[in-house]
Parts: sequence; C-alpha cells; structure tokens
Amino acid sequence: MKEITIITPVYNGVKYIENCLENVIGQNCPVVEHLIMDGGSTDGTVEIVRSYQEQNPHIRLISEKDKGQSDAMNKGITLAEGSLISFLNVDDYYEPNVLNRVSELSKGLPDPSFLCGNLKIWNADGSLKHFNKPAHLSLPELVSDRFEWPYNPTAYFYHKSLHDKVGLYNIENHFCMDYEFILNAARVIELTYIDETWGNFCQVPESKTLNISNNAIDEADRALIDLREKAIAMLSEAQKITLQKILETHHHAPYEVVEPKPEAGWKKIKNTIFSMLGRF
Repeated sequence: MKEITIITPVYNGVKYIENCLENVIGQNCPVVEHLIMDGGSTDGTVEIVRSYQEQNPHIRLISEKDKGQSDAMNKGITLAEGSLISFLNVDDYYEPNVLNRVSELSKGLPDPSFLCGNLKIWNADGSLKHFNKPAHLSLPELVSDRFEWPYNPTAYFYHKSLHDKVGLYNIENHFCMDYEFILNAARVIELTYIDETWGNFCQVPESKTLNISNNAIDEADRALIDLREKAIAMLSEAQKITLQKILETHHHAPYEVVEPKPEAGWKKIKNTIFSMLGRF
C-alpha cells in the first residue's frame, strides 16, 4: 500500500513524459506511486511509460479516452492507492525531496488535511516569471482577491478522503477546476501553508495556459467571478465581517515579475496585478 499517489493526466505528451517520470523517480520516495492517466496518446507517450514500468514498479499506466482533464483527474483519484494525492502535469516538476518531506509533515495532521507550499512559475525561455507564495488560505482570504491562491497542484498535497467531503472535480469546469476545489476544501477544513518551495509550473508553448483563446479567457474570467460570488454568498456572518476587513485593508495581490541575478539569487523588478486567466 502506497502512502502518496502522484496523478499525471496526459495526452500526446511525448516531449515531456520522460522528464516527468524521472522527476518522480528522482524523489527517491519509497511510499509513492505514480499514476499516469493517458487519454489515448498516439505520439509515443504510452510506449515511453511502458518502458519505464519495466524497471519502476511504482509507475501505473491507464490509457483510455476521457472527457477532458477533470475527468482524467477524477479517474486517477478513484484509482489512487495512496492516502495522500497530488497532481503533476507532464510539463511541470517537483523540487528535490518534496515527496519525503510531505510524507513526514503529514504524519501529525488530521485526515483529511490540505498541505500547500510555494511555487515557481517559469517562462517558456526558462526564466523565472513569478514566485507564488499562497500564505493566506482561509475562505475569506481566498475569495477576497487580495491574496494569491495556490496556482498549480505541484505545490499542494491533500488526503484523498477530502473528496468524500467536497466531491470530485467538476468535469464541466475546464479552466479553474482547481480554484473551485480549493474553495470547496476551505469550506470544510483548515488549509495548511508551509513556507517551503515545493512545485514548479512551466508555461511551455504547448501548455493549456499559453494556448487559451480570447474567448476562453473571457469564459474563464466569468467562471472565476461566478465561483467567487457563490462562495461569498455562502460565508457565515463572521466570515463576511472578516472579508470586509480584508477588502478595507489590503490591496489586490501583486504579481511579482523577477529576473535572475547570479550573485544574489532572484531579484524582484516589477509588480503588476495578477490572475492566472485574466483580471477580475
């Protein structure tokens, strides 16, 4: 029985699948399984995964048609053997030793729990675009649009049993299913922030984020606004008071654009208003 299940939804990801598999292998985590949810790839992705399975029994492959990313994620959740789950998109990666660290941290937490760390967001040219530090995870903070929320699942892990309380991912939500899930999770448990860097989100040319059309951006904007409004309507009176105080005392969450500086690490050079799929 594995403790952590990493779920990778993929379709025709031959360019990135090997690095994805190697990233989990390189974690040297004995309690992990890596579940590849392939949507029927025809580009050689499946063959690469099968070749890795021969020497790496922690890798499981399911290759079948699905109804999109959320459907593939839900199938993976259902099949997961681990009590903790995380999602690793084929072109993203974890920082070293993250899985063992999460395993250690989870030992003293109630079930279900949600653990979230920091995230690096990378441009297609390999330069660092943003450092996501979602330190404010209460429901009023998440709906306030004044703080950053966890932008990518490589930076968070949670108990599979959380889905017993909030349901699976919404297969009709194609752009912000993760935000919807996080809001639902924050309604039923306290989300835990760990000030450590765990994930890397790579905005490569083939990524969904970079290839979104203007019409889809508008659709995503509307979906995010709708989710926020519905969540606000469901707040308790005490939470509404907290939200009002946040709105009165905090500005919109900054999006920090950074550039490398070899002698001093990463240097912040500019702040802009940020949201993953558009402005609210």
